[in-house]
Amino acid sequence: MKIILAKSAGFCFGVNRAVTIVNNLLEEGKKVTTLGPIIHNPHMVAELAERGVEIADTPNDLSSMDRTLVIRSHGVPQSVIDEIEQKGISYENATCPFVSKIHQIVKDNSREGKVVLIAGDENHPEVQGIVGHCEGEHYIFKNYEDLGKLLKKLENIENISICVVAQTTYDVKEWKNCLKLLKKVYTNAKIFDTICSATSIRQSEAEELASISDIMVVIGGRQSSNTAKLFSVCKSKCERTYLIESAAELDDIALIDADIIGITAGASTPARIIKEVFNTMTENIEKTENTAENFAELLEESLKNFNTDEKVHGVVVGIAPNEVYVDVGRKQAGFIPLAELSNDPNAKAEDLVKIGDELDLLIMRTNDQEGTIMLSKKRLDAIKGWDEIIKANEEDTPVTGFVTDVVKGGVIAVANGVRVFIPASQATATRGEPLENLLKKEVSFKIIEVNKGRRRAVGSIRAILKEERQKLADKFWETAEIGKKYTGTVKSLTSYGAFVDIGGIDGMIHISELSWGRIKHPSEVVKVGDTVEVYIKDLDREKGKISLGYKNTEDNPWEILKRDYPEGTVTEATIVGMTDFGAFANILPGIDGLIHISQISTERIEKPQDVLKIGDKVTVKITKIDFDKKRISLSIRELLEDKKSEEATEE
Repeated sequence: MKIILAKSAGFCFGVNRAVTIVNNLLEEGKKVTTLGPIIHNPHMVAELAERGVEIADTPNDLSSMDRTLVIRSHGVPQSVIDEIEQKGISYENATCPFVSKIHQIVKDNSREGKVVLIAGDENHPEVQGIVGHCEGEHYIFKNYEDLGKLLKKLENIENISICVVAQTTYDVKEWKNCLKLLKKVYTNAKIFDTICSATSIRQSEAEELASISDIMVVIGGRQSSNTAKLFSVCKSKCERTYLIESAAELDDIALIDADIIGITAGASTPARIIKEVFNTMTENIEKTENTAENFAELLEESLKNFNTDEKVHGVVVGIAPNEVYVDVGRKQAGFIPLAELSNDPNAKAEDLVKIGDELDLLIMRTNDQEGTIMLSKKRLDAIKGWDEIIKANEEDTPVTGFVTDVVKGGVIAVANGVRVFIPASQATATRGEPLENLLKKEVSFKIIEVNKGRRRAVGSIRAILKEERQKLADKFWETAEIGKKYTGTVKSLTSYGAFVDIGGIDGMIHISELSWGRIKHPSEVVKVGDTVEVYIKDLDREKGKISLGYKNTEDNPWEILKRDYPEGTVTEATIVGMTDFGAFANILPGIDGLIHISQISTERIEKPQDVLKIGDKVTVKITKIDFDKKRISLSIRELLEDKKSEEATEE
């Protein structure tokens, strides 16, 4: 048995700095009060309390003015610092420099009018402190799904100037997923990667260690955000992951049948506690190994009535909320605990079996004294299922299962009674899609990796989706032709167009095809997820490229002009451009006409600017339309002359 301690376990720079400041003040003989617990570790907080350190929730809670107030590494809103200084309280600012940097970033950018987006936990003191330095509009999102909802709420997101920061202990993988979504929807966001490098290294190292360990122990306070994230990261790679605060909790963990045990610790865990856990674990393992022979003998003795290799066939004779009663043709009464009936923790016995059902079962324990046999259906299913999983892997055939859990780094699907891990990169057709959409759904996937020794399997939904998409693409190319119409879904936007899934293959609507008028960005017309009606404008079979049309003929402004604005029509227009020989006026969206300098006034003018300016609303007469050359001649002068003639006639 081998114990591996992560290199980066324990105090980070910011926490170590804060604790050092408190210790130095105590050594100087000063009375210290911290604004909230100095770190999220109950043992360290208790030690400091024994040395006279008090905790205040607000500056108003300070017990006396002769105490020095210490602002912890998480930082506080600017308003709190202002309050401390106004009250004349002596204080030391132990805010982590990395957190202070975020404060300055959000302050500077919000002053410039940018909307600030903060990735983090809104209830965490660090995030509350960051918010307190924003001087304008700001929003907090906790994960990819939360960000997606936020972006949908923000109107005209593409036109908003945005600044994005992250809590220093934010999950690194979650941050990367969020950035993909941000860059897809908003191409010009000003993004600051403010996750502490120590956090990134700690999480990466913990994930790598957990992936090779049979047992993973995470040491840290249960109120610590970064410790909770470490536990989640390790749990996704090692099922037997435990969170403890001290060595005393090791008694609750069975360290047997593990070749490798990994240890890591949160940023607020003192070195002495890590050392104590490591030493205690080493001593326990040495004792276990010294008594291994005796233990094996005791185990063999205890299993004399534990016929785990014996399979039986039984008939369901009764159903209770927590167990199922089975007749297996023996003098003992057979029963299946609910936990041994199915892998689904939410399943009900009456939904799984009915009286009279015949089941193949595995004997778990025989109790002759009580006259009972404990049975398991789940374990026998898993044994059979594991063979099916191995076969599916060897033959590259798909399996079907239900997604039961969304975990860090992917999802868990149960197929044939076997839990299969599907990494996030293999769970959806494209990276960045919400994994929560898969929860409780039936999915098909390929088995791409099997560890027979540990009975672990890795699957890929994407492999199935890729095959299905290829079939759809092949079918598409068989029938595709210019002019054919499709209903598609907008997948992504770029500055030059929109990519649309038209059934197994993507085509692009160029920005010029999105509107008859002028637009600056495709988002002015469509958004990701929109359902659109398109037609094939052009095909390049060799390169596999498809150009799509989107504009409706009936919306063509030239068709509208032909129908509603014949020559001789008098209409309102807006001056949009000037030249030496005349002025251009907009009649309809996308259509401008020319008012020649000779048609601007009844009097001779040197240049159009003598009479008109950009933005003027004028009444014009359409004197000529050339549909082939897309040219329109307009006149203000004819209307002025007509008006003079009418006035002369009336006189």
